[in-house]
Amino acid sequence: MTGSDIAAALRLGASAAQLGTAFVGCDESQADGGYRQALAAATEGHTQMTAAISGRAARCLKNGFTAWAETQTTKSIPDYPIAYDAGKALNAAAKLAGETGFGAQWAGTGAAQSRAMASGDLMALLVQEMQVALREA
Repeated sequence: MTGSDIAAALRLGASAAQLGTAFVGCDESQADGGYRQALAAATEGHTQMTAAISGRAARCLKNGFTAWAETQTTKSIPDYPIAYDAGKALNAAAKLAGETGFGAQWAGTGAAQSRAMASGDLMALLVQEMQVALREA
């Protein structure tokens, strides 16, 4: 989520770092308004692993979908892509009813550190933070 996170990964021997969640809140992202609002409001520990959204375990923001999923057994969740297609249909119906908490709001454990800005500005900030962290190491 930050340049210092990238620097930490590089110091441990990684050749690169992947920061998907860091870019969800960017101006250029295709994330809908509900997803953006949920990400902006995320606090530490506001993500969880679930297979209910897609049929495969993945980390996402806690929302109405994940709350419902906690009441299900893993045997009741169909495999991908059946679960994912059903989840997209549920999200579309929920959005029509004004509810934004049933989407696949994918997010990593650092979601609370999200920063909304243009992607170019975020890239420049990440590089600056990484360079500072690498110099300090």
